[in-house]
Amino acid sequence: MFDLAEMNVEEPAECVSAEVLQGLRKPPDCPAFAMRCTPENPLGALMVSSEGACAAYYHYRRHAIAGA
Repeated sequence: MFDLAEMNVEEPAECVSAEVLQGLRKPPDCPAFAMRCTPENPLGALMVSSEGACAAYYHYRRHAIAGA
């Protein structure tokens, strides 16, 4: 019915969104967080949506609080 092609998209190696999803790391632990990876230029799925963990940390400035 629909003519859809398969699409595979890989996240950059520096993106640790899989580990954030598993609770192994927090968004500020990512080397790209709030520098190369922002809501305007997301590198991973968790920064794309405002409901994603990385985007929430970014918007609520949790990355600016030491130990948060």
